Amino acid sequence: MFRVKPGEILKLRKIDPAFKGEKESEAAAREDTERYTRKLAGQQALLYAENKHSILVVLQAMDAGGKDGTIKHVFSSVNPQGVRVGRFNRPTVLESAHDFLWRVHPHAPANGEIAIFNRSHYEGVLVERVHKLVAKATWTERYRHIRDFEALLADKKTTVLKFFLHVSKDEQLARFAQRLDDPERNWKISESDYTERNLWDEYMEAYQEAITATSTRDAPWYVIPSNHKWFRNLVVSQIMADTIADLGLAFPPPSVNLADIRRKYHAAVREAKQGGKKP
Repeated sequence: MFRVKPGEILKLRKIDPAFKGEKESEAAAREDTERYTRKLAGQQALLYAENKHSILVVLQAMDAGGKDGTIKHVFSSVNPQGVRVGRFNRPTVLESAHDFLWRVHPHAPANGEIAIFNRSHYEGVLVERVHKLVAKATWTERYRHIRDFEALLADKKTTVLKFFLHVSKDEQLARFAQRLDDPERNWKISESDYTERNLWDEYMEAYQEAITATSTRDAPWYVIPSNHKWFRNLVVSQIMADTIADLGLAFPPPSVNLADIRRKYHAAVREAKQGGKKP
């Protein structure tokens, strides 16, 4: 129900950011969330071992929408050596001198990896559109470039999952207040939190159009109601775990002759015992 079907015209006003399904509380959702995060950990081990597929996770949201929290909670159980996080802030001078996807492609996942984009190539049709940094003809054409880029990744066995963490304007303000009151989160406060908030309607329009234009069969968008952080974590972990499970991954066969290795092991055990040593 959270997936935006290809060709579907997204209307964010019709999606309640406070939706929480059948679960009434974080406590009620805890067992399912833990089950899905464990499943995700198991699937990531298969992904890493098989080394034939990769996963790209795109996280987009308004400020305080929960991108960092999603990474922290949903991926807390996976092996860090198989996961990379790419963060895309304002383009550097060098990056701006190239096409808008130039800085993105090197961060795409290799075989066996999960790559998480905390913001992404979609900044080129969101921030740059809203602030009129590029002409309408430019950001409109970028939708095609994005679809082609993600189709290329899919052709090379990269599963692309894109999540828009949908929070209400009131919830965003409440989270800003928490940052002000918590010394450990003061560092997250910036002037742009409030200047960008003044452009809320423009951003919603930009998100609607970008998601509508780029949600495809091979690179779908999911709009996740995210006012309740625990519900966000539940849904994202379930989608992640179930999607990777559908790939039908398997551990590869051993690269050595196990019978030969067992003989060597038992020989080493006998030698250790004869020498009075533990193997």
